[in-house]
Amino acid sequence: MKLPAPPTEKSFASPLHHPRVATVIGRWLGTAVAVCFLTGLYSHFLQDTPSWLPIPSRPANLYRVTQGLHVLSGIVAVPLLLAKLWTVYPKLFAKFDPKAIRPALERLSILVLVSSMALELFIGFVNTLQWYPWPFPFRQTHYALAWLIVGALLVHLAVKLPLIGANWRRTPESAPESLPAETTGLTRRGLFRTVAGAATLVGITSVGQSAPAFGPVAVLAPRKPNVGPQGLPVNRTAEAAGVTGIDANWRFTIMGPRQLSYTLEELRALPQSRSDLPIACVEGWSQGARWEGIRMRDLLAAAGAAPNSRVRVVSMEKGGFYATSELPEEFAADPLTLLALRLNGAELALDHGFPARIIAPNRPGVLQTKWVHSLEVMT
Repeated sequence: MKLPAPPTEKSFASPLHHPRVATVIGRWLGTAVAVCFLTGLYSHFLQDTPSWLPIPSRPANLYRVTQGLHVLSGIVAVPLLLAKLWTVYPKLFAKFDPKAIRPALERLSILVLVSSMALELFIGFVNTLQWYPWPFPFRQTHYALAWLIVGALLVHLAVKLPLIGANWRRTPESAPESLPAETTGLTRRGLFRTVAGAATLVGITSVGQSAPAFGPVAVLAPRKPNVGPQGLPVNRTAEAAGVTGIDANWRFTIMGPRQLSYTLEELRALPQSRSDLPIACVEGWSQGARWEGIRMRDLLAAAGAAPNSRVRVVSMEKGGFYATSELPEEFAADPLTLLALRLNGAELALDHGFPARIIAPNRPGVLQTKWVHSLEVMT
């Protein structure tokens, strides 16, 4: 029995596989990727700040907005990527001459782009669940993949620029009436509405972790506002950090021009200030809260240090990537930055950092160090 001929690119006659459709969805996907990349870059630099890049402490809610957009744009990119791949998959059946440089470069860029983007979106989503089923460090790998995606995307755009330019706007040549009859029952406009609707739906059902108004419908969000001890979610518990509390001998120390030491009662007796600041985590969730404690710049002044000193914060946490953190000059001097002792009108819960934690404006939650027992003035 004679086998049927293998399909070719022309075997897929639907006008939904037209370059105009791919261009429109590609614009949406490109916007999501750009937002995700830029906000992710900002998050990376906040955690690993190069010496040449000053990071401001204000606006106080900036990181809450940028990281919420980062995770939201990454989630929205999933249905957009699937739709984009569906529009162009007939190209896989096109004849390919491996000796031709342009087609070879095009296919290589697509291979790198699609595989790296799929992996990036997968590990990014799994990170929001705080599940790490791999041996490599997430943050460094996520950062490297982002640059790989950008490089592959630029190559792909350069190769496809003439085709993109020809289909950027709707023309008579790309209009549905000039193409073969539709066989799927779905028009182009219907496809665009379906893809936009799917992206909007996953966005609305996940953005509630950083936008409280959407909290009731945040079925895809791993965290919800106001859920947790003292009305605030918890990522890393005291048990996971190996912290069981303090005993009667616990003292808080500041190592600076003058070394100071305080009991918890002595810390509570110092002048207290209040800051209304959110906890904004790299996983995308955020929640505003009312914090009370001692201003960092007041502690530095008492230790004889300049208010804009760099400060190393040391936790009682047993190991871990964030058992210590560095508070840059702008953040140490900001009057909103506190050594917090109370949260939402009550003493800190152990899972929220009892006896003391750092809270500062425009900082990732992983750098708002909990269970603090000492400060070291670095400059």
